Amino acid sequence: MTARFTRRTTASRSRIAAIGAIAVAGTLILTGCGDQTDKGGDSGSSSTSSAPLASKLPADIRKAGVIKVGSDIAYPPVEYMENGKAVGVDPDIADALGKQLGVKFEFQNGKFDNLIVGLQADRFNVIMSAMNDTKARQDGIDSDTGKKVGSGVDFVDYFTAGTSILVQKGNPKGIQSLDDLCGKVVALQKGTTSEGIAKAQSTKCTKDGKKAIDLQTFDTDPEALLRLKQGASVADLNDFPVAAYNAKTASSGKDFEVVGEQIEAGPYGIAVSKENTQLRDALQAAMAAIIKSGDYQKILEKWNVTQGAVTESKINGGS
Repeated sequence: MTARFTRRTTASRSRIAAIGAIAVAGTLILTGCGDQTDKGGDSGSSSTSSAPLASKLPADIRKAGVIKVGSDIAYPPVEYMENGKAVGVDPDIADALGKQLGVKFEFQNGKFDNLIVGLQADRFNVIMSAMNDTKARQDGIDSDTGKKVGSGVDFVDYFTAGTSILVQKGNPKGIQSLDDLCGKVVALQKGTTSEGIAKAQSTKCTKDGKKAIDLQTFDTDPEALLRLKQGASVADLNDFPVAAYNAKTASSGKDFEVVGEQIEAGPYGIAVSKENTQLRDALQAAMAAIIKSGDYQKILEKWNVTQGAVTESKINGGS
């Protein structure tokens, strides 16, 4: 993946938390895109008739009792699979929102750079996948070409993260900043904000008379991390929470370390179709409720990502 405590992606990718009021019990189904299918997870079930914010939801979602979520579930600690179930910051926040809205959130697993297409094709209702809220995504603009590629999406912001540089433990190549990546191999997840940052830096390298970055992109962040672990690349760019998590947990902290400062910190957002303003506004109201109740803070504390907390959930707050 990529700068998956900053995820993600350029307009062409970019991966927090929650708990609430009515007991939720049920089955969380993770359905993979294409031929990938993951099942599992008990996200709970709620009564839409008694949940405090149920009336704000569109009638069809209230009737179904489910919000289908597109997500790339391979970006710990934001979202990842454990014992056949989606866990992490995003699933916990989704559970908390579900208690406010009286529905369960069902996570469907897919490739990050296909999620917006899936949303616009009505394969799911929202995207929750450590996705950076950017102006390009809001407007449906390909950040590489500057061309219109879709209708764009609206975002309900719920976390803040920037991109970090992850290197091998001990930093054998002496990487300290983006400028140190010129002429070197960098592996990361495609479709992410990190990819956009790396491409912009590569252009800067050549303008400065240096060699371009040899950029290798992969469908998932674990693939990029493997290249780094093997020494086939000098760095991976990830969202800060993800980079910090991998540095701490991979081989008990023996594989990687984070260097330098966070780059271009910005909000994660729950992506919603621009036509579905009622669902968007219901999600924003639910976010406001869990922030006020303290459930949001408890989730971030659980995953040790309190530095990314927001005090207000904005709509399209990214730039």
